[in-house]
Amino acid sequence: MTDKRVLTIQDISCFGQCSLTVALPIISACGIETAVIPSAVLSTHTSGFTGYTCRDLAEDIPKIHAHWKETGILFDAVYTGYLGSSEMIEDVMEIMRELGTENSINIVDPAMADEGVLYPAFDMAYVEEMKKLCAAADIILPNITEACMLTGMEFKTEYDEAYIQELLAKLKELGARTIVLTGVGYQPGKTGVLVAEGEKQSYYEHHRIEKGCHGTGDVYASTFVGALVRGKDAFTAAKIAADYTVRCIELTKEDTEHWYGVKFEKAMPELISAIYSA
Repeated sequence: MTDKRVLTIQDISCFGQCSLTVALPIISACGIETAVIPSAVLSTHTSGFTGYTCRDLAEDIPKIHAHWKETGILFDAVYTGYLGSSEMIEDVMEIMRELGTENSINIVDPAMADEGVLYPAFDMAYVEEMKKLCAAADIILPNITEACMLTGMEFKTEYDEAYIQELLAKLKELGARTIVLTGVGYQPGKTGVLVAEGEKQSYYEHHRIEKGCHGTGDVYASTFVGALVRGKDAFTAAKIAADYTVRCIELTKEDTEHWYGVKFEKAMPELISAIYSA
């Protein structure tokens, strides 16, 4: 295959195994040249830590964009994660419009909420701006909480297929062509991912690990992007990402001192094997 280049735009938590500290190594391990724009620099991520530092880098994004545009640097895919503030979303959309190759793919992980609530840094004004970014995307990767925030639907921990179908229908109205909805489970002990491409839907179910781990959404999204750009179809990429994320949790769950992320590095050989298999 022709060498591919991905740009990922999200924060960098200097400690904590999330955002760019997982995106860069995971996508690179898939054989993809990976460039980064940090949206913010944090000393740690915001879940479970106190007293962390955060420097917003929104004012740097237009300058990086201008330099790359002048230099002629283009990308086969642009992948966004945790952005940190609504002020930078228009700049990110401009990068998507101007720095993509002819067949580039825009992938948005609307990383802003989980377990029914927004992350501490965000409010509903940010959600409104995220709707615009999702509308500019080819593929979005929300969890159920984020999907509810984006559509205005009530968040439920117990639901049926009709609820998920209504959620998908409302997400389609945002404008994204493909929706990868994570954390979809219809029975105890199971969860999965639902991939909706136009009228086609595919569901991959796997066992649910009750222990929650920080950063798994970033691990999932980054793996999906790496597999997709490597040449896998959306459903296969979603399956590879789900299996890898589960494996990362399995390798971490017994270590009570490793509460701040997952040991994704230890599962990297299995990811590489899945990516390079036929």
